[in-house]
Amino acid sequence: MADYQTIRTVGASAQIDAGLRAHMNKVYGLMSVGMLLTGAVAWAIGTSDALLGIFRDPITLQPNILGWVVMFAPMLMVFTFGAAINRMSFSAAQLFFYAFSAVMGLSLAWIFKVFTGVSITQTFLVTSIAFASLSLYGYTTKRDLSGMGTFLMMGLVGLVVASIINIFIVSSAMAFTITVIGLLIFSGLTAYDTQRIKTDYIAHAVHGDQEWLGKSAVIGALSLYMNFINIFMFLLQFMGNRE
Repeated sequence: MADYQTIRTVGASAQIDAGLRAHMNKVYGLMSVGMLLTGAVAWAIGTSDALLGIFRDPITLQPNILGWVVMFAPMLMVFTFGAAINRMSFSAAQLFFYAFSAVMGLSLAWIFKVFTGVSITQTFLVTSIAFASLSLYGYTTKRDLSGMGTFLMMGLVGLVVASIINIFIVSSAMAFTITVIGLLIFSGLTAYDTQRIKTDYIAHAVHGDQEWLGKSAVIGALSLYMNFINIFMFLLQFMGNRE
């Protein structure tokens, strides 16, 4: 009986491990598609003066009314997604994520007008390496990172408030402080979110709810996607060479 119980336990553990790998692959796959969509939209708009002019002044690059809408739309979409996810199907959640990625591309299109293509590419590669390292740490570490969650979220709220304030007061000192703190917060969130995605899967895998697991993969992809984008944008402030 003991041997049978051991075999059954080992078999269940192996099944969860295989399912976890598939789940994480789905998360990173969704995130990658979202990143490609964001990059394609941003490049298409940002390299066209006519299209970029729909959202920003072609000379000063200051956003017009539509530009302000596009700038804050991703934040509003995240709140909407969080409130509606329980009523969404997996397909609807996936479609919403891709729509969010496209809108994010609209909001980031201006970087192709301000920074050189080489510096954007270099920053993207550095961000990819840093993100992969942080996410791998979150996935493999035995340390419980859940205690970081509340602290990081409080810091994130403060960061958003400070960023909005600095849009209007335009302080270079505050911008530098926001950049440094932002890098630390989103680096921590990358490791924390990766571990959270892993532990959430392990906790719910035994129920076999495929619809929940699918939506959970979309939620995880959105979390990691936003961490990547923010690390990239903060690093671009340091590494980007302006046109």
